[in-house]
Amino acid sequence: MKKALLFIFTFCYFLSFSQSIYNPQYLYDDPGGLYEKDSLRNLHVDFYTPNYHSILVDSFFLNPKYRIPAMITLNGISYDSVGVRYKGNSTFCLPNDAGNPKLPYNIDMNYFVSGQKLLGYKKLKLPNAWLDATFAKEFEAAKIYRNYLPSPEVNLIKLYVQGNYLGVYVNTESINKQFLKKHFDEKSGALFKCDPVQMFCDNSTASGAPDLNWLGYDSTLYYDSYTLKSEKGWEELLDLINTLNNNFSEIDSVLNVDRVLWAFAVNSAICNLDTYNGYYLHNYYLYQTKDGLFQMIPWDLDNSFLGAILGFTSPTTLYERDPYYGDDPTIGRPLLAQLLNNPLYRNIYTAHLRTVINESLDTAVIRGGINQLQALAHNAVDADQNKNYSLSEYYDNVENHLGLWWRNGGIMVTIDGRKAYLQNHPEISLIPPTITNVTVNNSLVTAGVFNGNTVELMATDSEYNSKFQAFAMLDDGLNGDAVAGDGIFTTALPFQGSGNDVKFYIRAENNDALMLNPERAEYEFYVYSSVSGITDIRPNNNRKLIKITDVLGRTTTAKKGVPLFYIYDNGTVEKRLTIE
Repeated sequence: MKKALLFIFTFCYFLSFSQSIYNPQYLYDDPGGLYEKDSLRNLHVDFYTPNYHSILVDSFFLNPKYRIPAMITLNGISYDSVGVRYKGNSTFCLPNDAGNPKLPYNIDMNYFVSGQKLLGYKKLKLPNAWLDATFAKEFEAAKIYRNYLPSPEVNLIKLYVQGNYLGVYVNTESINKQFLKKHFDEKSGALFKCDPVQMFCDNSTASGAPDLNWLGYDSTLYYDSYTLKSEKGWEELLDLINTLNNNFSEIDSVLNVDRVLWAFAVNSAICNLDTYNGYYLHNYYLYQTKDGLFQMIPWDLDNSFLGAILGFTSPTTLYERDPYYGDDPTIGRPLLAQLLNNPLYRNIYTAHLRTVINESLDTAVIRGGINQLQALAHNAVDADQNKNYSLSEYYDNVENHLGLWWRNGGIMVTIDGRKAYLQNHPEISLIPPTITNVTVNNSLVTAGVFNGNTVELMATDSEYNSKFQAFAMLDDGLNGDAVAGDGIFTTALPFQGSGNDVKFYIRAENNDALMLNPERAEYEFYVYSSVSGITDIRPNNNRKLIKITDVLGRTTTAKKGVPLFYIYDNGTVEKRLTIE
């Protein structure tokens, strides 16, 4: 059963719908699941053939999809005939070249045995943290990404192979059909891994970058940059790339633009340099949901917080890397150039950056999370004879930069440097409007807006929670607005005759900047139920909820374990029972 994490609201929050609403993370695992954060499990892999290593190394280069069977044991339960192969790029090549056995693993539970799962999951991806002395960068980055867009879950695990302890591994969720079903409630769309095919230790002449530049209608021209992970999808991907480059005015018909802007904002804020708007262009997925829109999904987050690719580049140069990098079309990243040269999309991106900076770059919170993780893993890391760094570096790299050639960014010093730069950036530091007291009364949406000259209700009744449309909100004393010029903006709630729930948020602009309410929109938004006139807040996927009827016969939609707050048309608020 999925949970509604931290779905805790006070009575006054619902009276005002203040911008401090927290996003319930009910699509992620319950405690005790495969990605449990408070324990460090032992995973055993036992191959049936003693020369498994040479077979897996050879197939890594010659037949990367080839797997061999092994027995997997977790929590005393064994699973037979699981498909296993090596994975990775530099994190495979570097230890393999050094003769170190700590190689990254890709484990497919149902490769040989259909339907076999490990704690509900079909696939495990186990990076070896070869270039992360802290073992915490991917873990902490994933906690931030999940606040704003569907993201893989991450924890740590101890791996034993043939009875030998290989060390501590990162356990990161696979972006596959199971992930798609979990976050989008469907899995039949086009899925692409956007990453060059050329390997770190590959001598082939293959080259390419998933930059979304238009190369023509021949799909083979894109094979070196994008890997199809679904049964079909090349036609859909080429339509996206063609629209982006040659018909940008229609981009919102093929791309979930807001999802991309959130991904770019998090990438930039936490200095994830292995991304589309990062230093190295790769490491993302694209998935086309049933509404016809491609979603950007983050992946492989170990180079967050400057990662381990500093080289001889000054850390200060990277702290102060332009958050609007790529808006110059000559750089060759059309998704950045097109979005950042559109005034509205640029303002939304900037608003998202402010939200990430204000909410997620608190070093005290991040340090506390890392300290807890490292204390949990201390003994296991200490006993890890195959790790690439010393135990002192395990701790020191949390605060400070480390090394000379493969230079690792210190997490805290990176956050401090990046946050200070971004907060003083002339575009990000502009003052946006303030939005308060969002209510629905007698089919009218009202919001208090200060320092804003354009206010819009963004609404949709789509079952996919997308394709929000703009409706002007006015403060003119007409059409339900009580008093002209009092800072209370009003408009009629649209889509009420559709019979569907209406999802909405507020967008306000002034001459300088833009603000959203909820701030995490469109990943969060308000919902108005046509059944009972109830408004509540939930994230950008309201599936896995249940319909309930209270003692007075009123019906609404609620998640198990979530307290119900009824917001009536007359503005009164009532807290109801919690559904178990």
